[in-house]
Amino acid sequence: MGSYRMCVCFTRKFRVTEAGPPEDVKEAFNKYAEGGTHMTAEQLRRFLLEVQGDDGGSISDAEKVVDQVLKTRHHLAKFTRHTLTLDDFHHYLFSSDLNPPINYDQVHQDMTAPLSHYFIYTGHNSYLTGNQLSSDCSDVPIIKALKRGVRVVELDIWPNSTKDDVHVLHGRTLTTPVELMKCLKSIKEHAFSASPYPVVITLEDHLTPHLQAKVAKMLAETFGDMLFVPQCECLQEFPSPEELKYKIIISTKPPKEYLKAESKDGTRSNSVKARDSDDDEWGKEPQDLTADQEDETKSDSDISDENEAYDNERPLEAADYKRLIAIHAGKPKGGLKDVLKVEPDKVRRLSLSEQTLEKAAESHGTDLVRFTQKNILRIYPKGTRFTSSNYKPLVGWMHGTQMVAFNMQGYGRAMWLMHGMFRSNGGCGYVKKPDLQMNVGPDGQVFNPKEILPVKKTLKIKVYMGDGWHLDFKQTHFDLYSPPDFYCKVGIAGVPADQIMKKTKPKEDNWTPVWEQEFTFPLTVPELALLRIEVHEYDMSEKDDFAGQTCLPVSELKPGIRAVPLSDRKGEMLNSVRLLMRFDFV
Repeated sequence: MGSYRMCVCFTRKFRVTEAGPPEDVKEAFNKYAEGGTHMTAEQLRRFLLEVQGDDGGSISDAEKVVDQVLKTRHHLAKFTRHTLTLDDFHHYLFSSDLNPPINYDQVHQDMTAPLSHYFIYTGHNSYLTGNQLSSDCSDVPIIKALKRGVRVVELDIWPNSTKDDVHVLHGRTLTTPVELMKCLKSIKEHAFSASPYPVVITLEDHLTPHLQAKVAKMLAETFGDMLFVPQCECLQEFPSPEELKYKIIISTKPPKEYLKAESKDGTRSNSVKARDSDDDEWGKEPQDLTADQEDETKSDSDISDENEAYDNERPLEAADYKRLIAIHAGKPKGGLKDVLKVEPDKVRRLSLSEQTLEKAAESHGTDLVRFTQKNILRIYPKGTRFTSSNYKPLVGWMHGTQMVAFNMQGYGRAMWLMHGMFRSNGGCGYVKKPDLQMNVGPDGQVFNPKEILPVKKTLKIKVYMGDGWHLDFKQTHFDLYSPPDFYCKVGIAGVPADQIMKKTKPKEDNWTPVWEQEFTFPLTVPELALLRIEVHEYDMSEKDDFAGQTCLPVSELKPGIRAVPLSDRKGEMLNSVRLLMRFDFV
């Protein structure tokens, strides 16, 4: 019973009533129970096979489901009967533990392809606890990210004030530093708590040569055999996630001396540019974009003039450091065509800002796709995102970008999409790119993200009802004077042709809203589509209140009637709030 104040003089009381099973659930029960009042395990197995698409289920699996339902609902009944009533059947369907919309913990994709064939869960400035300018640096957000399944951790490494040790901090800001060794130890301890697949540490290196040698020693001593050290100086193809299980991979730009040796003219520039800036040089010349600057080139860009004194010892001290760099960050010269050139005898990583990617996608979309078939592309947030907000990740994924780097301490709709993508493949942090992005035609043609393709699949969704808000929220959270008026928004994030959002009508004064509304979504590229779901509470006089959200990969949706758990703004799953929905593919 919920009490609400009315004009401060009296109260209105509303009983929180549990909504009964929807008509579709009743019809399914009657059909498979063959008109009876109880459903046997064999009848449930037929339902799971024909409606839920569970073609691998056996009678023993169905018996386990019956036992689990009876155990949670009827502590004594499990000893006296082994069948389900209509209410038991509805309880089963509405349980997100027993009947989830996707397989949250099952790795099912081929993990033996090169790393460049996967989208990889990637963090940006992984050590920051809050905003980009004044928050503390800590190993805590790194641990949280790893526990969530993030596989790429970024560390900015700088000399400490006495130039004899290495700190992690966001340079030229008021962020307080944390010791590199503390971060490395935490990575070692938590790297594989959520996934056995490799963790990549991208180092943004602002160190002198003798400190680079010190970092090499730290890495070797901390990780030992966990560290992946390539046998050759430059990889011709990336290993697979399967080969690199439980390995730590270092990625950065090789030390300055080696870039000098590898350059064609042997010249060396002493200019100190802010190559880590998000003010992309590519953006200044839209007709003739150049690529002298990229995020990862800040690894040597801010070393002061005093470091020149170390030039003579650099080859000796930097040798161990360079040897540990498994994924080389490139330093391309020339126009965009040169930057995205695929070299036959080596692979590399390229970093672009979100603005540069958008500009490159306008005129060089297929070049980006071709580049990312073999090489790794990393996209990072623009420098003006001081509050640690994020950008729309779909542009990157559409063009095959493996590392769409996000501020993991931020939250909002962009982050919800990131969570949705990496719920795929058992949440292991690696999602196989769809075949259409990897295929090459007889004339060398590749996937064109701008091309509008024919509808490949149609997703039909029915939103039945929702429940659990009265358990997770205070009675006056949404409205001081009456129960909430919930409505549900359902939509698609994906290629532009597929993007759309629809919504149900609000249900007034009801903690357990029943909508029973259907929606149809034609999909041209279902492989890249994400199902967006949000619930809000309608407010006539103010902004509608947020009541939960989730995002699910369309390619992983299980057909049939499913219980969809919702999360809060930060992506943490709510204890009880869930929706009952139906998914059908045509």
